Amino acid sequence: MLNYIWFAMIAVSVLVGIATGRIDAVTDAAFNSAKVAVELAIGLIGIMALWLGIMQVAEKAGLINALARGIRPLARWLFPEIPDGHPALGSIVMNMAANILGLGNAATPMGLKAMQELQELNPEKDTASNAMVTFLAINTSSVQILLPATMVGLIGAASGALFIPIIIATSVSTIVAITAAKWLEKRKAFIQTPPSGEEA
Repeated sequence: MLNYIWFAMIAVSVLVGIATGRIDAVTDAAFNSAKVAVELAIGLIGIMALWLGIMQVAEKAGLINALARGIRPLARWLFPEIPDGHPALGSIVMNMAANILGLGNAATPMGLKAMQELQELNPEKDTASNAMVTFLAINTSSVQILLPATMVGLIGAASGALFIPIIIATSVSTIVAITAAKWLEKRKAFIQTPPSGEEA
């Protein structure tokens, strides 16, 4: 669907350019935007390399594992249906820790793994479980303590001024997401019922 939307936008731009006699401006804008995109991507390579290198050092030093240990009691409260010692809880904790540190690239594979493990625990395979919904809400709204490298690269020194607002905004969004997920899972329309036994 997104491809159709982009194609429609491009087609409308070209048609309007032709109709108004400004097709040259449309062409120039397309080439200039492509040039800016390449320059931006190349400019971010160094920043991403530095940031990811620092985070690799932090990971080797045990920072992420220490943060994960601190998050584990909260995760047990958020996901009471996950059995103790199940690998899903470990994946969730590591995903949350990586998101908090702004490591979106590292958080994604752990999030996918957590969802796969939660699906194994899900009694209704064609419906998301309460744990899956809660995890998705948290992952989408995740609290950011450290700014993502891409944001630092895009806005440079100005990113420092956004540090506190980002923490406040993501904290509020996470609280709202958790509250909504926990409230809705208790509503009759969303309560999951165990699958009925197979008939003989």
